Amino acid sequence: MSQRFILLGPPASGKGTQGRFLAGRLGLVFLSTGALLRSAVDAESDLGRAAAPILARHEYLPDSLMCPIMGEWLDQQRGGWVLDGFPRSLAQAEFLAERLAANGQSLTAAIVLEVPEGELLRRVRDRVECGDCRWSGRVADTLAGACPNCGGPALPRADDSEAGFFGRLAEYREHVLPVIDFYQRQGLLHRLDAASDASSAERRLLELLQISHGPQE
Repeated sequence: MSQRFILLGPPASGKGTQGRFLAGRLGLVFLSTGALLRSAVDAESDLGRAAAPILARHEYLPDSLMCPIMGEWLDQQRGGWVLDGFPRSLAQAEFLAERLAANGQSLTAAIVLEVPEGELLRRVRDRVECGDCRWSGRVADTLAGACPNCGGPALPRADDSEAGFFGRLAEYREHVLPVIDFYQRQGLLHRLDAASDASSAERRLLELLQISHGPQE
């Protein structure tokens, strides 16, 4: 049976890191909607042109844009996946539930990463992303400024200024906290303490989901 997870949490809480880890551990597809949108902006596609001014204001894309994009992607998936960046509103959460039900599928769990605000800001100041493959991590994880995954340039994200961080944090509190309540009421929510290093969070994530720590067969 395919497993499907969504990762929720404030900016710089580690959703991408933990999402890629979980997807790799379970052999699932990983999608970062933020990276998807930034690639579209860089490519100046129709989606990118529509998204660019909204992202420049450090705001989430409206449901009218995100739901059709994600609906098309979801319909193409036959196996399991891990989503980072969707849903980001109650309407998107309801859309996802309806789309999964229409496809005879269901959500395995929603995982919210919890990190104190001061630690989030420290991470934002230290975060870089590869413009070629969209790898993201710390400056210390790069190879003299190059992406350890593909060798491309690893640079600070345009939305990682302090103003951008606090703008996205306000958006998160307004729009995503109701999503967390939505999954809490459904009994699908798991809370992950992600304040420490990534490897410790990975270990706690496996324990939270009752996944073996040993190598996958």
